[in-house]
Amino acid sequence: MTLHCTWCLPIRTFLRDTARGLFIVTHSGLAMVGLGAAAFVLAMWWHPQWLNQAEGALFDWLRERQVLLSWLPENTAERATAVNLEDLTAQQAAVAVWLGRKYKVAPEPLAALVAEAYVLGKKHKLAPHLILAVMAIESNFHPYVQSQAGAQGLMQVMTAVHAQRYEAYGGKLAAFDPISNLRVGVSVLADATKLRGGSVQEGLKFYLGGYGLTEDGGYLAKVLAEQLLLDQVAAGVKVPIQ
Repeated sequence: MTLHCTWCLPIRTFLRDTARGLFIVTHSGLAMVGLGAAAFVLAMWWHPQWLNQAEGALFDWLRERQVLLSWLPENTAERATAVNLEDLTAQQAAVAVWLGRKYKVAPEPLAALVAEAYVLGKKHKLAPHLILAVMAIESNFHPYVQSQAGAQGLMQVMTAVHAQRYEAYGGKLAAFDPISNLRVGVSVLADATKLRGGSVQEGLKFYLGGYGLTEDGGYLAKVLAEQLLLDQVAAGVKVPIQ
């Protein structure tokens, strides 16, 4: 005798409908994923800049989470002392380009120094082109120069004498960081100028050799002449590279 299960048919119907629904949803979902992937590839091909932006965003996300550090390159551009010329005013950009041509230095690092010189000049009440002229005469814009007397970096600061000023930047090795050296050098020059009654000329002499200086060897004339050229460049004058 065959036993009839009154609840078997509804269960089979439910399972069959559920399986069919899952198949439809899964099939449709995969189709949507495929269409989405195809649209993404087409968009990346049509707008390659989007691909570059997406790659940059992915790399930044991985860096922040320290994922795959063994192969992922470090974003050292954020630590570089360089800015785009487009980020400067027209006058500042002209000065940076002219200095780069004269001293054979890339314009982007010079752009960063020019921008910083303008900020420091306003802060310490010194002409920014005077600050740039001091760098030019002292180091030719080479941040790792050291004199026989021990003066170091862009502004040729006596690191041993002014070690305390570098503490805010991490210590004496900051003398070889361009921006740190520039800030310390300008602070030394500003204090020297105040010490000499506000005279820029006397401040420059004191910056060069302190109280014991008797002859500047033409240093003052060179700095002021360079400042005058930079003033002319910023004013739009076509100054030849000498």
